[in-house]
Amino acid sequence: MNEVDSIRLEEFRQLKKGIRGSKEHLIVGIDVAKERHHAFFGTATGKALFKRLVFENTIEGFERLLIQTEALKVQHGLKKTVFGLEPTANYHKPLGEFLIKCAHHVVLVSGVAVKRNRELLDGRWDKHDTKDSANVADLISQGKCLFYEYPSLALRELRSLLSLKRRLKKGEHGLRVRIRNHLLAQYFPELDRYYGQSESDGLAIVRWCVNPSVIAGLEYEQFLQVVAPQKRGIWQQNRLKAIWEKAVDSIGCDAGEAVEFEAKVLVEGLEQIREAIRATDDKIEEICLQFPEYSYLLTIPGFGPDVSSKVLAAIGNPFRFKTGGQVLKMAGLDLSANRSGKRSDAATPVISKKGKADLRYALYQAAFIASTRNQHFIIYFTNKLRGREKEKGIKTKMRVKLAAKMLIIAWTLMKKKEVFYTPQAY
Repeated sequence: MNEVDSIRLEEFRQLKKGIRGSKEHLIVGIDVAKERHHAFFGTATGKALFKRLVFENTIEGFERLLIQTEALKVQHGLKKTVFGLEPTANYHKPLGEFLIKCAHHVVLVSGVAVKRNRELLDGRWDKHDTKDSANVADLISQGKCLFYEYPSLALRELRSLLSLKRRLKKGEHGLRVRIRNHLLAQYFPELDRYYGQSESDGLAIVRWCVNPSVIAGLEYEQFLQVVAPQKRGIWQQNRLKAIWEKAVDSIGCDAGEAVEFEAKVLVEGLEQIREAIRATDDKIEEICLQFPEYSYLLTIPGFGPDVSSKVLAAIGNPFRFKTGGQVLKMAGLDLSANRSGKRSDAATPVISKKGKADLRYALYQAAFIASTRNQHFIIYFTNKLRGREKEKGIKTKMRVKLAAKMLIIAWTLMKKKEVFYTPQAY
């Protein structure tokens, strides 16, 4: 953590403690939009100083905001300023970065908090830009705000690439499903049972001869040359021969040139996406190697390059978290339960799932691998199951608990800059 980040984090912690009733803070609540932002200026005591400033999402608009802010500070004798933004897609990021570079204090307010606090302002549910900016300022005056993390460029690039990879994987899954559930299900349903055994062969058949009548018109050797021109093994030859034989009596619908064109486009699109995913993975690894913490994460059982990169991107600066509970909340692995009322003793806590779903999934996969392949985690997992083996879903619950533990281990190693203990160290 560099010195600037340390100062910003300490200022935020002091703000949370002392903002309520403060007579020296000017609070600027900003409702962020794509082209124009709305700002509300008030004090922590609830006094409105300037209700509506509309400024453009340009450098001239940002400077206008700062000029108005400085004027109100001087007029009302206020010493400190805090700007509050509600995250809106990526529209808030240029403004937030500009204010931070100008050494101003910037915080975030949760969209959930904004929604729930809106009707408390005047007892009515009414949404418009001026009221939304006042809503943001009101939440800041109550100390209900979040730290505006401004990570290093490398960390921002890592997060952006992980987001890109997630979208590419979603696109890959969509194409795979369309190939099997649209093309094969209609035109060559017999191929589906063999598709999962060798997807490369299945994609070649879909690309060149998705119409079974085309396959039926080819000699077996011709079919092999089209689908698998390279060296072929016994199992592959048997599988392709079975497909060739079933094409003669296929129950598939009649297919024309449009179907063949669609099949070619889908297969080529799938190959392009997979190539893009491979290139993205290489770039992600290249950026991760810039962080010394990455090598520490790789030493944890079950943590491969994919899981380690996601944990590194999510935690970022490990010192911005004071306790392990804050780390678990970030991932949505903290426990929550409704303990109000007569039956509160019987309430069963469950994970909140309010954090990063992609991170939770990656951690669960790491916990599954560690609990089946690493002897120390196998022992730990077995001890957790002892006496509760017959409970429904207990294995999944214990693996989720192990995933939470592994996240805390990762956070600790990043802070201490240590590797995970090897088996010889036990």
